[in-house]
Amino acid sequence: MHLQIVLKILGVLLIIFSATHLTPLLISFIYQDGNGAPFGIAFLITLVTGLILWLPVRNVKRDLRYRDGFLVVVLFWVVLATFGAVPFLLSDFHNLSVTDAFFESMSGLTTTGGTIIVNLDSLPESSLFYRQQLQWLGGMGIVVLAVAIMPMLGVGGMQLYRAETPGPMKDSKLTPRITESAKALWYIYFGLTIICALCYWAAGMSLFDAVCHAFSTVAIGGFSTHDLSIGYFDSTAIELVAMAFMLLASANFSLHFLAWRSKSIRPYLRDREYGFFFLILILAALVTLASLYAGNIYERSSDTLRQGIFHLVSIATTTGYTSDGFAWWPGAIPVLLILLSFMGGCAGSTAGGIKVLRIQLMFKQGRTEIARLVHPNAVLSVKHGKQVISERVINTVTAFFSMYALCFAVTGFALCTVGMDWVSAFSAAAACLNNLGPGLGDVAHNYANINDAAKWILSFAMLLGRLELFTLLVLFTPTFWRD
Repeated sequence: MHLQIVLKILGVLLIIFSATHLTPLLISFIYQDGNGAPFGIAFLITLVTGLILWLPVRNVKRDLRYRDGFLVVVLFWVVLATFGAVPFLLSDFHNLSVTDAFFESMSGLTTTGGTIIVNLDSLPESSLFYRQQLQWLGGMGIVVLAVAIMPMLGVGGMQLYRAETPGPMKDSKLTPRITESAKALWYIYFGLTIICALCYWAAGMSLFDAVCHAFSTVAIGGFSTHDLSIGYFDSTAIELVAMAFMLLASANFSLHFLAWRSKSIRPYLRDREYGFFFLILILAALVTLASLYAGNIYERSSDTLRQGIFHLVSIATTTGYTSDGFAWWPGAIPVLLILLSFMGGCAGSTAGGIKVLRIQLMFKQGRTEIARLVHPNAVLSVKHGKQVISERVINTVTAFFSMYALCFAVTGFALCTVGMDWVSAFSAAAACLNNLGPGLGDVAHNYANINDAAKWILSFAMLLGRLELFTLLVLFTPTFWRD
């Protein structure tokens, strides 16, 4: 274990992260909201801590090993969530405990979107902007930026890249060099954010709200500047913009790169994973709308269509925006939407959940096993497009499914043991593990009323879901720490 390199990277990341406190400080100055001091103090604390970690080991140059990469990624999220909580702790507008501040920060950085804070409409602009910025940075910005600057630190970036993106497509690269891949992704992410903000602005949002919601939409985070979320605006145009960019952000970002490079939409049309994702959404939309129409939930058919499709896209992509709420819908529709969040978006997107590609591979593996029962001597293989998927990848996906189900069950049971009712507990477990945000029962609107023990359990679940299980769980094995 190269602890000096780990400390060097964490020091640099904290130095970079400290600069993110200057933006809300500027917002506070512009709007004169009286909330600038917490961000100024947080900037100094984070910067000084980063310098203390970096200065003693600044001249150390060596490559990261795989184990180092896993440790850096986990510490990356835990440390930044800790320092990201400082402004919440120091602000007089919040009065949050350490537990609440850490939960809010972790929820933002992991793009979960579950919030402790109520009465958002009364908060200063700097605090509102900071929450949205946390989600944008957590979506892809900080990770990609960190990978891009690894060569400048004398540290290879591939180990960090692989640790951050586990799964069947983890070794694929957009360009021959990981640094160029990271930069390409960052430019695409930044570009989508700008376009999304402009579309929100054109649809009727104020410039401030447009930028803030663009941050959380492209990051598939779900934080809003208003308690009523997207429903505050009561605008079909704004909801259409939100749906369009939630769907774009749910795609593998390499598709955006290929579409931009080829100046064509063919990469989207040809991608089997993205096509399968839309097929699932269409089938789910038919069920959801039929149930809403049958139950006469809304007086007007247009409202049924609008609310049904918007919430379906929002929950299925693990964004978590609401316009009218879905938890109060009758029957099994809320449960269906929560179950859809387990699928999430495509591999390589900012969405949470298991990912569509894994769902596809498991479906194909199941179909293959059924065919093998009929033809036991046949040589059968699982294919994704024209590519034959190796047995090792199939085993990894199967193991991931098993561990995901186990983590969900254990988290839900743990929440029940600390006093939550089973509906709230298991929906909260799903919402945080899938990085969704809103759940059912007591957590349908926010997480302010649950106890501290539940908040720490859910904070761990958020991190577990963001790192797709194995990157975090490997740290709890004796093998990882054995030389």
